[in-house]
Amino acid sequence: MSLSIGIVGLPNVGKSTLFNALTKKGVPNSNYPFCTIEPNVGIVLVPDERLEKLTRLSNSEKTIPTAIEFVDIAGLVQGAHQGEGLGNKFLAHIRECDVVCEVVRNFNNDNIVHVAGKVNPQNDKETINLELILADLATIEKRLDKTGKEAKGGDKKTIAFKIFLEKLKKSLSQGQAIRELKLEDEEIKLLKPLNLLTAKPIIYVLNVDEHSANFTPPHTDRPFLKIDVKQEEELATLNTEEKKEYLEELGLKESSLDELIKTAYNLLSLITFFTTGPQETRAWTIKKGAKAPEAAGVIHSDFQDNFIRAEIINWEELIAGGGETKARDQGLIRTEGKDYIIKDGDTCHFLHHK
Repeated sequence: MSLSIGIVGLPNVGKSTLFNALTKKGVPNSNYPFCTIEPNVGIVLVPDERLEKLTRLSNSEKTIPTAIEFVDIAGLVQGAHQGEGLGNKFLAHIRECDVVCEVVRNFNNDNIVHVAGKVNPQNDKETINLELILADLATIEKRLDKTGKEAKGGDKKTIAFKIFLEKLKKSLSQGQAIRELKLEDEEIKLLKPLNLLTAKPIIYVLNVDEHSANFTPPHTDRPFLKIDVKQEEELATLNTEEKKEYLEELGLKESSLDELIKTAYNLLSLITFFTTGPQETRAWTIKKGAKAPEAAGVIHSDFQDNFIRAEIINWEELIAGGGETKARDQGLIRTEGKDYIIKDGDTCHFLHHK
């Protein structure tokens, strides 16, 4: 399944630098607002040490990681919801993404102007969030006007939808993002087609350097990652061995960008399962809670339609067992039916009718 993360923020906060670090693509990041007009899109392979270990075990010819799409969206400014700074166009790009990654600047550099004239992480965060809230409010008010007229016909579903829209409008009018609301299952179904900006999961990236003043994020249960984006861009130019040595010098197990990708997966409740053999070892992404036929369908729709059963073994058990043949002899490979819920790290072989 595809996953898209939109990188947003004010101009000159490090969005394109973060994008460069993630994708190693040399997109412009010049020192002026609206340098990025069309969104730059890059496909990033998701790091997973389990994949390499399974490849070695199976002596696979190919290794295919799962991938994630990052979209570098031009800098938003105050008034974006009214079209300031080409705001409407940029907001439309955000609507197409699954996750919002908001970059907040917390470094001083006289050579890189701040659009507000002063570095203030909390103000930056509030400015962007308010623009997204106001854009959603405009969407809801437009929809409410249409639904209100239709509800006069007395249709119960239309009336219920009108009441739901009024609930959303009240929340947005009070400066509350939709993602902060506690919604019932039926309300979540009504929400999805609206494609609201503030309903999307969000990750905050505080762009710091070694001289950054201490900034304590406000109380929030949303992920808030401190990343030296410029350092990560330099790190991305190193080969695997150089990168490993550099991370060890910093006392880190993984780069901050790996942490960002994993955080996005967790936000969307995604897990990874594997298929492995002499031809290829491959990682696949599915929603947590997906059953075996659905996982089979990620590989090919025919596998789901003609599903018979699945042979399952955890990746660590497969390695400890010495490979598929030995693991099968030891009775470590289980046979599961249609109701089996796939777990993160499962290695799967799906049997289906031809």
